[in-house]
Amino acid sequence: MSTENLPQSPEQQPSRKPRVAVVFGGRSSEHGISVVTAGAVLNAIDRTKYDVLPIGITQDGRWALTADEPERMAITDRRTPSVDEIAESSEGTVVLPVDPADREVVHSEPGSVPKALGEVDVVFPVLHGPYGEDGTLQGLLELSGVPYVGSGVLASAVGQDKEYMKRVFTSFGLKVGPYLVIRPREWETDESAARKKIIGFAGEHGWPLFVKPARAGSSIGITKVDDLSGLDEAIAEAQRHDPKILVEAALRGREIECGVLEFEDGPRASVPAEIPPPDAHAYYDFEAKYIDSTPGLVPAPLTEEETAEVRRLAVEAFDAASCEGLVRADFFLTEGGEFVINEINTMPGFTPISMYPQMWQATGVSYPELVDRLVQAALRRPTGLR
Repeated sequence: MSTENLPQSPEQQPSRKPRVAVVFGGRSSEHGISVVTAGAVLNAIDRTKYDVLPIGITQDGRWALTADEPERMAITDRRTPSVDEIAESSEGTVVLPVDPADREVVHSEPGSVPKALGEVDVVFPVLHGPYGEDGTLQGLLELSGVPYVGSGVLASAVGQDKEYMKRVFTSFGLKVGPYLVIRPREWETDESAARKKIIGFAGEHGWPLFVKPARAGSSIGITKVDDLSGLDEAIAEAQRHDPKILVEAALRGREIECGVLEFEDGPRASVPAEIPPPDAHAYYDFEAKYIDSTPGLVPAPLTEEETAEVRRLAVEAFDAASCEGLVRADFFLTEGGEFVINEINTMPGFTPISMYPQMWQATGVSYPELVDRLVQAALRRPTGLR
């Protein structure tokens, strides 16, 4: 296929800096944390090297042109910000191109002539959860022919759905903990049988159990259930975020995380971190992560052999799911000395206090360099089959 009519790459256009659209917010329950992440990225990205276009997606799905004011995108008084608070108008819509030969972004408002915002060379999608981190936005960008930071459609979808993530890991020989999936049809067809299935799982693996949405993140919608009396409330809470729920047996051990970053010669793992049990929380939940900023131990106090092993496994998980760009891999180090993978995040929390940038900082990659490496990796990688 001829490429003579396609937009030139940034390397072929030395007179113009690459244009990075930072896309954030979104329709998921992780909207607020996505806005906080975007603020950190906007604050860190090298403005001498890149032109930057912030685009927010409201909770009802409208793409909005937003103020480039990172200081307004922070947690204040234990409350996360929203795109509506920083949108330049309450009706304007940003439209991405649908023609791969045209990367012109347009902003339109009712009763006004559409305004061209210029071409975009790469999208940095810092959305978390469904409708952004799950392959949906990645598919849109593939159709538009616009390069983007992070994993492609398949890896993003696998990384979002905890059931299929665990199935992929198992097929590649990675150890996962006991789990049970309850699909919407099971619950709707015979709620009593579905509940008995969970009770039987508890009888086999013991209490407590963790009941969680199958396709959500940031520990939102997760409940630690200590006995039968709390089960129905936990199921209802998980189903508020996702009709498909996951039930996991509690694993006795230490929580260990490891970051993976794509370099020119392939993926590399950071030094690992340990998440100690938070004093004021039953487990490492949303408030412990983002509101109370429970500190992790970076680097994790592991032996050299344990550190080498978890770094190896993190890269193995990255490759197993066909990931690109970045991943945070979460493990349990059991009392028997075995690493069990819990999950990966293909667009992990990316605020300066988040574990992913902290691990890379301890590995020798600063936050601004991390942002730059991710943008450069996206610019090197074509869209389409690869």
